[in-house]
Amino acid sequence: MSSKSIAEHLAQYADYHRDRRNVITHLIGIPLIVVAILILLSRPDIRLGYLILTPANLIVFAAVIFYIRLDIRLGLLMTVLLWLALTVARDVAALETSLWLSWGIGLFIIGWVFQFIGHYFEGKKPAFMDDVMGLAIGPLFVVAEVLFMLGLRQDLKNAIEKQ
Repeated sequence: MSSKSIAEHLAQYADYHRDRRNVITHLIGIPLIVVAILILLSRPDIRLGYLILTPANLIVFAAVIFYIRLDIRLGLLMTVLLWLALTVARDVAALETSLWLSWGIGLFIIGWVFQFIGHYFEGKKPAFMDDVMGLAIGPLFVVAEVLFMLGLRQDLKNAIEKQ
């Protein structure tokens, strides 16, 4: 696990996302990519009674632990959002194989198109190219940005701006 605080992670990620157009494209692109990855990783599944295990479940479980350790309130919000994404992913994964792959790959590509358009505006490469943790911090960044836009978590916003 990382020894960085949530403010340190988000400040480092924010350095690559100063242009508002880039942030806006990320508000669309990152959720699409997260859902796409969960769709693609929702097969195969192993059924143990009522318990269904998939690679997507394991990724979400690890992400939730990471987010909760960084910040309990944001971590719990991320838990709910990832559970909703996992629910959508599970339903799409239940479709016939061609539809499952079309939705998963299609959303993944569309999400990355949004990301690269945003980074074109920014004039900087994506954060994960310098630090792979950017892939885990991206979804948290999007949720934090929405909270900041709603006037919430100003304590965290101030801590990030101090970094």
